[in-house]
Amino acid sequence: MQGLVEPETAGNPMSEQKWARSSLRHLAQRLKDAGHPASPPTVGRLLRKLGYSLRVNAKKREASTAHPDREPQFEIIASQRQIFQAAGWPIISVDTKKKELIGNFKNAGRAWGQEAETVNVHDFPHDALMRAVPYGIYDVSNNRGSVYVGTSADTPEFAVTALARWWEDEGRQRFPSTTQLLILADAGGSNGARTRSIKLHLQEQLSDRYGLSVTVCHYPTGCSKWNPIEHRLFSQISLNWAGKPLRSLDIMLNSIRGTTTQTGLTVQAAMVDGTFEKGQKVSDDQMQQLNIEHQSVCRQWNYTIRPRLAVD
Repeated sequence: MQGLVEPETAGNPMSEQKWARSSLRHLAQRLKDAGHPASPPTVGRLLRKLGYSLRVNAKKREASTAHPDREPQFEIIASQRQIFQAAGWPIISVDTKKKELIGNFKNAGRAWGQEAETVNVHDFPHDALMRAVPYGIYDVSNNRGSVYVGTSADTPEFAVTALARWWEDEGRQRFPSTTQLLILADAGGSNGARTRSIKLHLQEQLSDRYGLSVTVCHYPTGCSKWNPIEHRLFSQISLNWAGKPLRSLDIMLNSIRGTTTQTGLTVQAAMVDGTFEKGQKVSDDQMQQLNIEHQSVCRQWNYTIRPRLAVD
């Protein structure tokens, strides 16, 4: 049951609530087709045991009009995940978690203690020591999270710098013989599907440098909650530091590193130094030099970047 529902699971990055895309009737039919007949009520009970819940009318509507390629894109993502899992190739889910003001500010949630923490009445940015930008990478196959925290802007260059750090620190040790990498990302933000800059940095910092063929699949617009990192990593971090003021970067990093779950999640955290400028432009000529291939279906959300024989 877990294997059937996991690829189409969505969740709240700030809590443990998660839900499945398919109805109970459709899930029951798919179980039957796989040789495991079960009624819809039985499927519902199994989902509750796995931590799923019924949807409620609160911040769950994905878009006013569904994109016509929404369902085909989910099918492509599921297909790519199956291919990579069968081959033992790495699959990572990535995103930038909510930016956090570092200082004596209230952090939502409750924590055990003899008395309440005393924090500032107002969360004015000018009272903060800095604003932290946590970029998360979730290793789907190994249930392992990595968070790289910067203090500059959330840009494509920052995102790929974090990805390159992850590959250097963990990825190539965990997958020593692979030349393939699958990245699951949202359609917008620093990982945006239409952003030229991230493609250029993926080519230079990951594909060319490490000889990797990098396949990127973006979730459709408005479907960020289906990205596994939201409910497998970010929600657990939010629960772990709930009610604890993030007064310093060390407190933030230690809270991230202390995040674990009963299913075996472990998390590492590190700083990313440097300043990342917004608004970097990539010319048509630079784009033409990329070794990039778009899929024929849902091409706006799927592409593979392969190493260039010669790097400029």
